[in-house]
Amino acid sequence: MNSFIKIFVLLLLVVSCKEKEEGKILASNFDPAIQTKAEETQLSQEFKAYWYAGEAEISSYELEQARYGEIHKGKAVLIYVTEDFLPEVQVKADNQSPKNVSVLKLNATKNFNTGVYPYSVMQSVFYPVSNNQHAIKVSSSMQEWCGHVYAQLNNHDTFEIMSHSYFEGEADKSFKLNKTVLENELWTQLRIDPKSLPTGAIEIIPSFEYTRMRHVPVKPYKANVALTAGSYTINYPDLNRNLTISFNPNFPYEVLSWEETFQSGFGKNAKTLTTKATKLKTIKSSYWNKNSNKDESLRDTLQLN
Repeated sequence: MNSFIKIFVLLLLVVSCKEKEEGKILASNFDPAIQTKAEETQLSQEFKAYWYAGEAEISSYELEQARYGEIHKGKAVLIYVTEDFLPEVQVKADNQSPKNVSVLKLNATKNFNTGVYPYSVMQSVFYPVSNNQHAIKVSSSMQEWCGHVYAQLNNHDTFEIMSHSYFEGEADKSFKLNKTVLENELWTQLRIDPKSLPTGAIEIIPSFEYTRMRHVPVKPYKANVALTAGSYTINYPDLNRNLTISFNPNFPYEVLSWEETFQSGFGKNAKTLTTKATKLKTIKSSYWNKNSNKDESLRDTLQLN
C-alpha cells in the first residue's frame, strides 16, 4: 500500500511539472516580449547618448531606382529614431510605462518618377533595441498614379500579415507566417550591433517594397548572407536578387550606400539592373517640431529640394 501511495504522489508531481512547463510554452507563444532570438544587447552609454537625445537621425541619398527595365533618378531618405512602443496593440505609446518597449524605428522613403508619373514608397520598421526578438511591426505603402497599395506585419504568436492592392488577385489578403528573419528589420538591427546580424545560409522574408514591386509572394526565401567590415550582402538565388548595404563600421554605424540588383521590367523589356543609393547628408533633428515655412531650409541642407 505504501508503494502504491509513493507511485501516486510521483505521478502527481510529474503531471504538475508538465502542466507548469506547458504553461511556459503557451505563455511564450502568446507574448511577443517573451519570444527571444538571442541574448539582450546591453546598450552602451555611447548608444544612449546618441539615440536618446530627443532627436531623429535623418540621412538623404541620391537614388538611381530600377523600374520597368530602366533606371530612374530620385531621392531616398532614412529616418531613424527611438520611441516607446506598446507591445500588445503595437502602436507608439502616448505615455511612459514600464510595459512599453523601446524600439529603434526606421521610416525609409523613396521618391522617383517613371515617365510622366511619380512613385512614392515608404516602409516603417519598429525594432526593439534589446535586439533579441524580431521587429514588433513592419508596414509598407506605395503610391503612384495607377493607385496605392499597403501591407502590414504584426508580430504576435506568428507573423500576421495583411495587404491591400488595386491589382486583381492581390486586392485584400490576410495570412500568417512562421517567424523568421525579416529583411526590413536588418536595417535597424545593423544600427544597434552589426556583429549581431545573421549570416550563412538562412531563410529571409524579403522587404515589402521588393515583393510588391515584383509581385512575388510574401514568404521566406533561401538566402546566402555575408558580413564583412562595413558591408552586409544578401543573395537570394531563387529570386536572382542581390542586396548589399555599405555602412560605417564604427558607431553609430550609419548607412553609407546600398545596391540592389534584380530583374526589372516585364516581358521583352525585362533587364537585370542595379538600384543604387549614395548618401548625401546626415543631420540630427527633432523634425516633428520643424513644421513651419522657415524650417524648409533644412530640406536644402539635406539636398532634397
